[in-house]
Amino acid sequence: MSRLVYSTDQGRLCPDCGQPKSDCQCKQISEPPSGDGIVRIRRETKGRKGKGVSIVSGLPLSGDELKPLAKRLKAKLSTGGAIKGTDLEFQGDHRQTLKALLEAEGFTVKLAGG
Repeated sequence: MSRLVYSTDQGRLCPDCGQPKSDCQCKQISEPPSGDGIVRIRRETKGRKGKGVSIVSGLPLSGDELKPLAKRLKAKLSTGGAIKGTDLEFQGDHRQTLKALLEAEGFTVKLAGG
């Protein structure tokens, strides 16, 4: 089944709802992921050739709200990072700093892993 993605009358169309991009309601309808309300921070090296990353998971935010938070945290940590699904990844071991920064933002935070 193919869907129309461009119309000369309306311009680009959303592939999900079929509405013009300016009228798309998909991102506003999406609900934040459900969980126990506790943000967990862990360190991972698997599949990264020994380089460690700090992963923040369990944030009760949607995709639109994750981007500004990730940008603020990357600036405070002076490091790179990415958004992978609903998780935030930061290069390096910044668990303690992330814990303090997220608690200052009003989240309940736990350090996960060893």
